[in-house]
Formats: sequence, C-alpha cells, structure tokens
Amino acid sequence: MLAVDIQILLVIILGTSDCQIIPRIEECRLSCSQVFHCKSKPSTGIFNSFCRDAPASLSSTVLKRMKLSTAMKCVQGSQCSLHLSIKGTLTLDENIRGLEICSLSVDTQQSQCVNVRFSRKTSNKLGGRKVHVQFNCFEVNVAQHIYVTMKTIPNYCDVKLSQQYYVEDCRNNDVEKHIPVCFAGKLDYNVDRVRKTISVNVSDFLQDQDYYVRLCHKWFTCEDVGSFALIKGKESLKSTSLQYSQLLPCLCIEGWSAIPDARRTQLCPFKNDTKALWDNIVYNSATQTLAWKPACPVHVTVNLCRLTQSNDQCIDVQNSSTTAPEKQVKYCRVDTHPRLCMKFTTKQGSWIRCPFARGNFPAWKMRIAARAEQIQVSFMSQTKAKFSVLVCNKAQLSSCDSVGIRHSVSAGDTQPTSVNISGEICGSEVCIQGGRTDVDYSVPLQICDIQCTLSSESQENDENSIRIMLLTAIILILVTMMALFGRKILTVFHRKKHEGRSSAQIIRQSFSTRVKSTSSLH
Repeated sequence: MLAVDIQILLVIILGTSDCQIIPRIEECRLSCSQVFHCKSKPSTGIFNSFCRDAPASLSSTVLKRMKLSTAMKCVQGSQCSLHLSIKGTLTLDENIRGLEICSLSVDTQQSQCVNVRFSRKTSNKLGGRKVHVQFNCFEVNVAQHIYVTMKTIPNYCDVKLSQQYYVEDCRNNDVEKHIPVCFAGKLDYNVDRVRKTISVNVSDFLQDQDYYVRLCHKWFTCEDVGSFALIKGKESLKSTSLQYSQLLPCLCIEGWSAIPDARRTQLCPFKNDTKALWDNIVYNSATQTLAWKPACPVHVTVNLCRLTQSNDQCIDVQNSSTTAPEKQVKYCRVDTHPRLCMKFTTKQGSWIRCPFARGNFPAWKMRIAARAEQIQVSFMSQTKAKFSVLVCNKAQLSSCDSVGIRHSVSAGDTQPTSVNISGEICGSEVCIQGGRTDVDYSVPLQICDIQCTLSSESQENDENSIRIMLLTAIILILVTMMALFGRKILTVFHRKKHEGRSSAQIIRQSFSTRVKSTSSLH
C-alpha cells in the first residue's frame, strides 16, 4: 500500500512540474537571520580556492542544509529574468569570518562568487548559534546546469557543501510565458508545389524584435539547407517566402527571435511525404555498385528483389536485406537486369524502385527452342557475362528446386550462346532457370509451364514436312498423268479429224472425175 501511495505521489509531482509557479522577488538581496548582521561582496573565488586544515575545535558539520531553487524577477510585469536562490545554515565559530558562495555553469564553465561576511564581534559573541543565510542575486539562464558550492572563510578542508541544479526550461508554463528567450513564436505556412515555395507567417513573438526563419533537415540537429530569411520587428508584415528543392519527411520550418540563446520553434509538416526518399539510387558502372543514401533519417528495411513478368510482385533476393535508419546502403557486383529492383519497407508500407528498367544499362536475355529430344537454351548479353542454366520444379513463387545438372555458359558481344539440355522436359511446374554467376546479386529468369509437345515439336515439324512433300508429289503425279492423258486424247482427236478430211477429199475428187467424163460423152 505504501509503494502505491509513493507512485501516486510521484505521478502528481511529475505531472504538475510543468505547471509549477516560480516564486517572484522584487529585488535580489542577501538576508541573514534577524539577530545577525551580514553583508555581501563580489569575489573572484581565487583567494579562497585553496583550503587549510581546520582547527581541532571546529566541527566539519558547521555548514548544513544547502537548498537551491529558482526565483523570477520582473520589471513592469513583463521583462522578467531568472535568479538562483541559495539557502544554507552556518554554525558560528570564532574561527569563521564568513561564507563564500559560488555558482559555476557546467555548460560554459563561467562562475559567479560572493563573499558573505560576519563581524568578528558577532562571531565571538554568538558563537555556537546557527545563522540562516539566503542569497538570490545570481542571474541564471533557462535550462542551465549549475554547480553550487558553499565554503567557509577561511576555507577549511572538508568543511564544504556542494550541489548540482537544473534551472527550469521553457516547458514550464510560467517560464514560457514570462522569459523572453522562450517566446518562440507561432508559425503558419502555405506550400506552393508548382513554384516550390513555402510562405511562412509568424505571430506571438516579442514585439519590435527581429525574427529569423529558415528551412532545415532534421537529424540529431536541424541542418541548414540554405533557405533563410530575417523578418524585421518594425515591419508590419510578419511573413516571408522560402524556396525548397524537395518535400522530404525531415524538412522543417524553424523560427526564433534574434536574441542570444533564444528558444527555437520547429514545424515539420511533411512527415508523410516519403515518396522522394526512395529516388536517391545511384549505380557506379565502373565498380558495379548500387547504392542508396537516405536524405532524411528513416527506419527502413532495404532489400533487392526480382520483379515478376506480370509486374505485380517483387520477390526478395536472398541475403540482400539490411536495416538502415541513417546510413548508406550499398550492394557490390550487381547485375543490371531491368527486373532487378530495390524494395523499401517501413511501418507505412513498401515502395519499389527499378533503376535499370528504362534500358539505359547493359542487359541480357534468355530464350528456349525445341530440338529433337532436346531443349536449346540461348543467352544474349550486351557485355561479357557468365551464366548457369538448370531444370527445376517450381514449388513456390520465390523458389525452384533443381532436378538436373547445372550447365554453365559464357556470352557477350551481342552474339547468342546456346546450351542443349537433353531429356523429356515438360509440365506445368517444370521451369528452365538461368542467371548470371559472375556477380554477387543477380536476377534468375525462369521459363515455366513448358508444354509436353515442345520437346517433339521439331519431329512433328519434320513429319509435317514429309507429309506435305508426299502430298505435293502425288498432286504433281496426278497432274502429270492427267496432262499426258489429255494430250493423248487430243492427239487421237486430231488424227481422226485428219482422216475424216482425207476421205471427203477423195469422194469429191471421184465425183468431179465422173462429172467430167459425162460431159465429154455428150
């Protein structure tokens, strides 16, 4: 039950810390207990930096209960500053003449020191009495890390109090509303995607104060990208226009008042514009290296993949997956086949880019043709390359189990090179798979669903040719025979016709002779 109560108390304290009101002071000052008279004097801290052995009568606990807090001093209710309030308790002793309080900035190593003095008469007269000291004149900055020490004067060894302290930052509502460096301003924007400009309007910042606006890429810090503008505080129009090159998820608009250590406000409205991230792919043909470097920090898994013939799936290439939140991804000795692609996967989804798809790089092709009891596999490559080819059973979309001997072949200089694979090769799950072996990352091409008639196609073609030749010969013989028969008929016809004409002439001649004989008798 006690543990639960403690947890609830911690939640209440932590939950209300941002709403904590900073105590106000009208003037910074030194104060001691009412009975005691003390005064302060600035000190460099050098003369009291070396300690001496304490007298035997001096207790090491004469200094107790140092407490640190933040106070706020405001002028006319608006111009406010933060001060460090230091409280401590000292037991007076005739060997102690006062205190030295120092504040050291851990970030800048700058220090402030003050000496608090008591009169010797007071120390002697009121020895053994406890005096409560409070000093709040050390001005501090927002979110400053401070190291505070309290020593006796003279500085006795082992008689010292020290403590670290963190000043409230701009997340504290009271600090945010009253300390000028926390007046970050409010940014509104409008994007013109045609002109590639971002119009920025600024409000809620210090009046009559200049204001800076810029574009940056947010990594660990927001790195400048060159677009920068200064809005003059005296100008009535508090807006400007910034030019951009790409809308990226890490592109931010940053603004701050033109005062030292001013709080900066950032607006990063393009976190969902990830499309341009995946286009930064570069191929080095000399080293056969394919590389991608993120323009923004992004937690992404990158791998190579093979685009299918239907272009609806990209099958991962084995041993190519890598996770790269902020570093360059590089693949060495890469095949430049148009179907070799890069896949980028984030929590939002997957994107595929195929850098060789436009045909600007050397590529290779594989074809098959049927021969008698064989399949001829031909490779054609624009550059010299080595290939392997095998017969496999396609169990899954991404895998093909070998069922035969792996054949090797070299190709190049645009001349096709072939290899013959013997045996009856057909079936819906039987594939001919070929790929390059002289690179580390290649796309295996597969020709599947080989019809069983493919292996006997050449034989059937020969049989069909013989049938056609026989049919042609028969037709030619028939035509020849018909031609000869026709010629024979014509010959007989002409002969009979000629014989008929000869008989008629004989009859006519006989009749004519008889007529002449009769005429002569008369």
